[in-house]
Amino acid sequence: MSQSQDAVWYCVDRAGASKGPMTLDALVATVMQTAGPKSLVYGPGMSAWTEAGQVPAVAERLTGGGFPPVPPPPGMPNSSPAMNASPTSRRSADVIDYEIFGEEMQYVLVTLDPGETVIAEPGGMMFMTPDVQMETRFGDPSSEQQSGFLGKLMTAGKRALTGESLFMTTFTAAGAGRAQVAFAAPYPGTILAIDLGQMPEAELICQKDSFLAAARGVSVGIAFQKKIGVGLFGGEGFIMQRLSGSGFAFVHAGGCLVKRTLAPGEQVKVDTGCIVAFTKSVQYDIQMVGGVKNKIFGGEGLFFAILTGPGEIWLQSLPFSRLAGRVIAAVGGGKGEGSVLGGVGRMIGGNNA
Repeated sequence: MSQSQDAVWYCVDRAGASKGPMTLDALVATVMQTAGPKSLVYGPGMSAWTEAGQVPAVAERLTGGGFPPVPPPPGMPNSSPAMNASPTSRRSADVIDYEIFGEEMQYVLVTLDPGETVIAEPGGMMFMTPDVQMETRFGDPSSEQQSGFLGKLMTAGKRALTGESLFMTTFTAAGAGRAQVAFAAPYPGTILAIDLGQMPEAELICQKDSFLAAARGVSVGIAFQKKIGVGLFGGEGFIMQRLSGSGFAFVHAGGCLVKRTLAPGEQVKVDTGCIVAFTKSVQYDIQMVGGVKNKIFGGEGLFFAILTGPGEIWLQSLPFSRLAGRVIAAVGGGKGEGSVLGGVGRMIGGNNA
């Protein structure tokens, strides 16, 4: 008991902020003033934030203070805290602090409490403090299917279908104090922080290359487009990324970012390359551009994307394909969007050609 008393402990207060380091006596006193045995604590020998009633050294004192021990929820692994956890995601995501810096070229700085983890695409890290432990994982480390080799192979295969790496990188605060890690945008644009716990069904559909990083517990999967026309001409292909969970995820968009909330039945026509993300309730379809001159010389391709509410959508003003096309045209001496060659060359794919 003396070893537990002398060890360093942390807990989460009513506002969701981490408090500590503190002694075991101070931890118990703080827990009794917040949520009792359901308060989340972290201490010696623990690999994740856990309810106080599940930690023997703490539960013993809480029981003596009049609190009954709390049985573990059925099928729920010990994990870090998250507010408004979705029933579709049985694992809660870590509650991380973040701040976004910059204007045209942004980066997000994530602050981790001891034991907290953030997952990211390989190559996205900008810098990290010395007490951050970096580990490369095969497949999706937050997926519930990540059990055994077959589970890892399944999640890695889904990532391969979206054109992403088979591996993801985790960054964990391994020291006794708070740690920081930053992730940079791959090209000029805007970083969007989305709390998936506030999304309908705790899910978000986004373009394949937009995901940057997320709290541990957010799963990065795939979403299939069931309509052949949308898959062929929608600008995003048949497979998009599906982000699910209850924590924060960081998505990158080119140029400025536009968010719109669509009422039931409300529609908006979008250039096929400008879609960044939308909630699961939004319907995604395509519509052919009217007029022969518009098709050939309009520079918008043959199709518009049609997004129908209800739900929220996020659009980008500068798709990377448009930026790359302008660079290639300038280097190769190509014509502008208003030329015959430019219009015919983009007739099918619009800005994605």
